Amino acid sequence: MSKILLMEDDETLGETLKDLLENDGFKVVWVKSGEEALDESFKSRFDLFLLDVKVPDIDGFELLSSLRSSGDETPTIFITALTDIDSLSKGFESGADDYIKKPFDFDELLVRINALIHKRYGTSSSVLEYGNIKYDIKSENITKDGEPIHIPPFEKRLLKLFLQRRGEVLSKEDISYELANGESVSDQALRVHVNKLRKAGFIIANLRGIGYRLEDPE
Repeated sequence: MSKILLMEDDETLGETLKDLLENDGFKVVWVKSGEEALDESFKSRFDLFLLDVKVPDIDGFELLSSLRSSGDETPTIFITALTDIDSLSKGFESGADDYIKKPFDFDELLVRINALIHKRYGTSSSVLEYGNIKYDIKSENITKDGEPIHIPPFEKRLLKLFLQRRGEVLSKEDISYELANGESVSDQALRVHVNKLRKAGFIIANLRGIGYRLEDPE
């Protein structure tokens, strides 16, 4: 499931976009200001930024320029009512990958989003590596030093999530959203699943009251 950071201060448009994108299978974090967007970009990894330009605190151009300067190369689309060529140029100079003008057709926006995500991530390897462990997410085979190892289905899905978001803190709510269709996973059950992965050789930190994080292999 691709994760999008949506920055839009218009309540109606923001809520509409969030609902439509989630109905199309995306996970959406919606913020209404540049400061909120900056905070969220530091807390989580996103597959795409969808940014309005004229928002409180930090405008979209300034926000993206700052993120690009820090090394964040997340694919980005600006959504804006600005139509002059100077604004268009400024958007691309700040590091945007695409630009769509308001009002826009949602289907067109969806095509642009999917094209960017596929371009950036679609040709990447299906094999996730962790030290001497390899997880082929297409075949769902997991090997350690080339030998197959068995990991139960829920732990396998949890492992895929940890590997895809390595270094990011995952709360119980994040895990429930991704792996249990939003149904809550109990603290005790989650501890059991995490401990099984630890026994298989994965270093998973428990940040009490916050969540879990997969650390780099030793």
